[in-house]
Amino acid sequence: MSGRSKPPGSPAGFGGAAGAVAPAAKLSAPAALRNRGPILAVLRRVLPPEGLVLEVASGSGEHAAYFAAALPELAWQPSEVEPELLGSIAAHAADSGAPNLRWPIHLDVTAQPWPVGHADALFCANLIHIAPWAVCAGLLRGAGAVLAAGGVCVLYGPYRVGGHHTADSNAAFDRALRAEDARWGVRDLEAVVALAESHGLDLAQTVEMPANNLCVVLRRQRQE
Repeated sequence: MSGRSKPPGSPAGFGGAAGAVAPAAKLSAPAALRNRGPILAVLRRVLPPEGLVLEVASGSGEHAAYFAAALPELAWQPSEVEPELLGSIAAHAADSGAPNLRWPIHLDVTAQPWPVGHADALFCANLIHIAPWAVCAGLLRGAGAVLAAGGVCVLYGPYRVGGHHTADSNAAFDRALRAEDARWGVRDLEAVVALAESHGLDLAQTVEMPANNLCVVLRRQRQE
């Protein structure tokens, strides 16, 4: 189920330098607190030993603060499109004290090019089902552009597999999403993988997670 409380916005453009975002009230997403441990176990296995991780759609900022503290050899760059969420991410970053946690930046995945020109890995949780398909397309296009060969892209969330939901709760969640916005919905894993492949990202593995979610691990294999 989703850890995000709001859909991504649509304004184009990107934010400025580190520190330009002012800390605001710290928000908390209960799902982020529940799923961060299992996600971290996957990240420890698949992320490179060092380098830059770009987190797309960082939400409240709790994931970024937790993962950066747990993975000190990796620089962690959080990002968001919603201004109020950027303020929460900045507040969590300011409180974390993790020297490898960068200040958040504004990133609209549908606006190309992205403000980050290169990353060694990309992480995104609970975005593509609470957004139009164009957001998924922009995310994978951008990931293909910023990741070098061998770079990993980790997508966490619910998926349909083989045309079917993996649990009744996911089917109910999908109906609720589509009732709120017909452009949203739990995505077919095969459709996401096919789109990823068109941007040079091959499926490396899928990891079953608690609450009927998956970690989908993609790897940048070729230049377009």
